[in-house]
Amino acid sequence: MAMPLTDPAQDAALANGDHGDPFAYLGLHPLAERRRVLRVFRPGAATAMLLPEQKRRKPVALAPQGDEGLFAAELKSDPGAYRLRFTAQDSEWEEEDPFRFGPVIGEMDEHFLSEGSHLNLWQVLGAHPMVHEGVSGVHFAVWAPSAKRVSVIGDFNHWDGRRHPLRKRGATGVWEIFLPDLHEGASYKYEVKDSSGALLPQKADPLGFGSEHPPATASVVRNLGKRRWDDSDWMNRREAASRRDQPISIYEVHLGSWKRAGDGGRPLSYHELAADLVPYVRNMGFTHIEMLPITEYPFDGSWGYQPIGLYAPTIRHGTLNEFRDFVEACHSADLGLILDWVPGHFPTDTHGLGRFDGTALYEYADPREGFHQDWNTLIYNYGRREVQNYLVANALYWLKEHHLDGLRVDAVASMLYRDYSRQEGEWIPNAEGGRENLEAIAFLKRMNEVVYGECPGVMTLAEESTSFPGVSQPTSAGGLGFGYKWNMGWMNDTLDYMKRDPIHRRHHHQQMTFGLHYAFSENFVLPLSHDEVVHGKGSLLTKMPGDGDVRFANLRAYYGFMWGHPGKKLLFMGQDFAQTNEWNHDQSLDWHLLSDPLHAGMQALIRDLNALYRATPALHALDCESAGFEWIEADAAEESIFAWTRHGPGDTAPVVVVCNFTPVERSSWRLGVPAAGRWVERINSDATTYGGRGRGNLGGVESKAVVCNGRADSIEIILPALSTLIFELKR
Repeated sequence: MAMPLTDPAQDAALANGDHGDPFAYLGLHPLAERRRVLRVFRPGAATAMLLPEQKRRKPVALAPQGDEGLFAAELKSDPGAYRLRFTAQDSEWEEEDPFRFGPVIGEMDEHFLSEGSHLNLWQVLGAHPMVHEGVSGVHFAVWAPSAKRVSVIGDFNHWDGRRHPLRKRGATGVWEIFLPDLHEGASYKYEVKDSSGALLPQKADPLGFGSEHPPATASVVRNLGKRRWDDSDWMNRREAASRRDQPISIYEVHLGSWKRAGDGGRPLSYHELAADLVPYVRNMGFTHIEMLPITEYPFDGSWGYQPIGLYAPTIRHGTLNEFRDFVEACHSADLGLILDWVPGHFPTDTHGLGRFDGTALYEYADPREGFHQDWNTLIYNYGRREVQNYLVANALYWLKEHHLDGLRVDAVASMLYRDYSRQEGEWIPNAEGGRENLEAIAFLKRMNEVVYGECPGVMTLAEESTSFPGVSQPTSAGGLGFGYKWNMGWMNDTLDYMKRDPIHRRHHHQQMTFGLHYAFSENFVLPLSHDEVVHGKGSLLTKMPGDGDVRFANLRAYYGFMWGHPGKKLLFMGQDFAQTNEWNHDQSLDWHLLSDPLHAGMQALIRDLNALYRATPALHALDCESAGFEWIEADAAEESIFAWTRHGPGDTAPVVVVCNFTPVERSSWRLGVPAAGRWVERINSDATTYGGRGRGNLGGVESKAVVCNGRADSIEIILPALSTLIFELKR
């Protein structure tokens, strides 16, 4: 009696999309007495035939097994490699059988996956075009440990999850399949059934390297390949450029609204940004560009801060390789490129990571831990090793695969504290009964250790708004290990001071001096970021008191104060030419304003401040060291005047910065200086070039042996109204 070729129960499971181990049933399998059975499941086909690769072997017709598209045939010998021919109505086609191919993931990768310690995770998971067992196709792999069944779906299989279910790789929780004859550019998602067999919403690939244009949400196959980078000169010297004794001046950019093109005002492409943005930033003297998040995100209004495709550069500006062209253009122009990176939360969109396999896989299960009330988003479960590995590997992915030069980590404070923006009873204490998120702290330390260990020359920057200790200290010293920390306190205090009418500033003098009490406790960046010019806050210019050119004078003086102050610099786009309107992510900056001499003058000031900052060691080499700063005048509250010395290493020429934040000119102001000699006026924010009145000191002054401010030598200067002057000792 002939042995049956199929099992009705398994046939029904295939037809219903419930089969959890399709590779154990479909494809070629042994029968008794060295015979074999080939089973093929192709819904919609009327006939099926095996086509042996060896021409001397005859084709074998497969017999239909019911009406659901299942075919089978008994074979007396191994057919070797083969293809399949199908017919349906008037059509005929050939294709490879994906169930004849063995696994792609090897034992070593499987070991690291099971440990949750695969630092090159993107090389194993995701969708990779490749040649496998002599055939071109795409390998798909995804982590879904609690799923009953995972399938890849797309136009190539009519979005039918029954056709290409994946094989599960044991304890790893990873599912994989190699689909022959598939190529780069194919759109796909994963169809997942949870442990009870319930069908979940279709999911984008957590490690997808490309996405469809919003509002479409499928992942797109992109070939990471072996790009031949042409930026070795930059990569070899960038380590020096990221040190804290180097000038770092960052231009923060939202790529979608820096400038628009065409009648419809479309965002610029990566190639257009390379041709336009990059030379502009270089000409303005900045050292780095920091992009608001470009990891794929569904909602334009989130500015990228609610990402779903953490491994995909947004398609809004072009493809993955076009993004790499933009990176290379930055490096060719001697500009570092920093990614605003968001490991603190992710959106609840149904195609995203939320309950990916029917369980709280990436997020904390309890909403008191796993839900951000402020942003209506989910929080990564930092205590789960696979999730921590997913995020650490993502950091490495951008730095290694795309040659980025740094990561600015968003909303660190929200990660550090379990009670962040929560009322009593809305949060769960840590294992020690405290409010710190110990798992998130461990993750941040691990990320920084791995990033700095694997990628020499990069930098990490924390947006951290509390007094959490040691954010930019080494992990070996108990710190979080970041290279730099945004100085949010400095930003809030000084902007609040500058908003005030000058007549009231004398009562708030300490807002400009307080930052120096802690200025060297961290490696600080002074940020005037996008957060200060949105949500009804207006632009920096409109924050300034007064009308007309008085506002411009205030802002110019403030910029001089900032560039003379210890700390690296960051300025959001548009503020470099005193954008009048609040930033709108849906439209271009107001570049037409540059026809006005006041706006053009502001742009010239920023360019000159950057040039001086970069060329003058006293203004940058000891930015993060107390030895680089010394007050000359910190107590002139009635006059709203501030003065200090910046020192560099060795016999570097010192610099003196003096600010007048009242509309009253001081025509004979005497100021103590650290050394005798000629003090050259390097910057005068009141210069006519910048739109000022042109009052100043004719290029410099000679000191005299007159005691002032506790110093043996002093200079007598004209200190224009609402101005900052920067002097350098001429050697």
